[in-house]
Amino acid sequence: VFSSVTSVLNMSVFKDDFVLEELIQELQKKSAALSFGPLQSNGHISVQGSFPAMKLLRDFLLLKAKSLSEKEKGEESRSQQRPRRRLQQHRLTTERGTSVQDAGVEKQLVVLDTDTFHYMKHFFPKTFLVNDDVVISATTDGDVTTVCIESAGSRSDPRQVLRVKERIENRSVKLHNDLRKERICFEKHTREEKERYKRVCRSLKSCHPSVLTIPYDTHIDVIGTSSEVFKFTKEVSS
Repeated sequence: VFSSVTSVLNMSVFKDDFVLEELIQELQKKSAALSFGPLQSNGHISVQGSFPAMKLLRDFLLLKAKSLSEKEKGEESRSQQRPRRRLQQHRLTTERGTSVQDAGVEKQLVVLDTDTFHYMKHFFPKTFLVNDDVVISATTDGDVTTVCIESAGSRSDPRQVLRVKERIENRSVKLHNDLRKERICFEKHTREEKERYKRVCRSLKSCHPSVLTIPYDTHIDVIGTSSEVFKFTKEVSS
């Protein structure tokens, strides 16, 4: 049985298209099973409730974001000015954990933003380091990665599972406040141009060791602190 999940949502991404207070009211009506905290001045809001209800809320917000993205693409296609590349900036979000009891085995779940998870795995691998008494696994579903921490057996000390969970949560909270992401899109570029972007990103890693780049077929995600990401993407485009 899942206990409640507490999630910190960054609603500021919708502020240019919605009145945030009205959007929150809409979410409260659609998600009556969830408890919403006060909307902060920076657009953050705390939400608490069951994991299934939280997942429905996430899906609803993703649909909202997708509809805005499609609207922007339509407006961009009608515009006479077409930028060579499109950068999208995101505030990375983090979600807190939940506890599961399963046949005497202590199990804890921590729900993270997938980009935060990748950054933690790359730069802070010891965060996920466990001994033989603890088993850790991760499942990624789009923008969300669920980390499962459980005891290896009924005789294992459940406090070890809690310590690992707290370590992951503490690290994710610190990164949540610091990390930004820029997306370098090149889906309309030739294969040679895409490879050039990837080569440039690889060559810049030594100059920006704290920046994580994740290449995809249509874009490259650049994750790091705001200043480092800005410098990195500026050098890529120069």
